[in-house]
Amino acid sequence: MADWLRESGATLTLNVHVQPAAKRSEIIGLHGDALKVRLAAPAIDGRANAALLEFLAQRLGLAKSLVELKSGHNSRRKVLMLRGVSADTLRRLLGQ
Repeated sequence: MADWLRESGATLTLNVHVQPAAKRSEIIGLHGDALKVRLAAPAIDGRANAALLEFLAQRLGLAKSLVELKSGHNSRRKVLMLRGVSADTLRRLLGQ
């Protein structure tokens, strides 16, 4: 399994590197041992964090409650917990 993605039972742990205040929200690819995501939202008052969760939930077809920010609230480097999606499905939906 890739460094940016770990599977533990029904939960996936996803390492993400975020670039806030981009022209549009999109998944760029890998950035070291993390998945790089550009977000249109600025990193002000938690807007980028909320946009990240919503963007990934929508992209994966998950309820927003199944995508949780575990760490990195004030950092570009974030760790997310995902439920309701397999590692293979996640890779396919993210284009990896």
